[in-house]
Amino acid sequence: MLVGERMTRNPVTIREDGSVDEALHVMREKKVRRLPVVDDAGKMVGIVSDGDLLHAEPSPATSLSVYELHYLLSKLTLSRLMSSPVITVHPNTPLEEAARIMADNKIGGLPVVEDSHLVGIITETDIFKILLELLGARVPGQRVTVRVAEAKGVLARLTKCIADLGGNIVSLVTFDEQGGERLITVKVTEVDPDALRRAIDGLAAAQVVDFRTA
Repeated sequence: MLVGERMTRNPVTIREDGSVDEALHVMREKKVRRLPVVDDAGKMVGIVSDGDLLHAEPSPATSLSVYELHYLLSKLTLSRLMSSPVITVHPNTPLEEAARIMADNKIGGLPVVEDSHLVGIITETDIFKILLELLGARVPGQRVTVRVAEAKGVLARLTKCIADLGGNIVSLVTFDEQGGERLITVKVTEVDPDALRRAIDGLAAAQVVDFRTA
């Protein structure tokens, strides 16, 4: 799965000479938490988040009047608040690479650029939605997690066990564990829960960590 398949196309942008008040209004109206900032030619020159804007607002303890505060904020342009240069990805970037970049850089979204043009944005919310799909969170069934040794053929034996019972695998994810072991979480439908539990318990070198209807 690639970024271009899950990104939000034609993202909302704002001009670099826009004000804090303007940016906050756009974020509230469009229900977004970050805005790519563009210049007069429409080229992206930075990005601003709701956190950047909140930090720009004066402390409640300030002695300035409300009129002075509004005046100062109206003069504070986004070119002084935005993050630049911007970390970006290409539409052909794998989703897991985009997620790694976000996690490593502690950012919640990445503008997507192709041929120097802003074509979309991918955010942590998009990644969470994909995680729900990968784990089959919206599909009722049997959710099974087993701990297995890191060895060839283990996954094949597990899936064959499920297939022999007539089960339908709607999700399967593996996680590395310490000590050369791996956790496998699988979501199965169209199978008797008791029969599935007995079959998995009978697999060699497979320890059931969690078994539930979800």
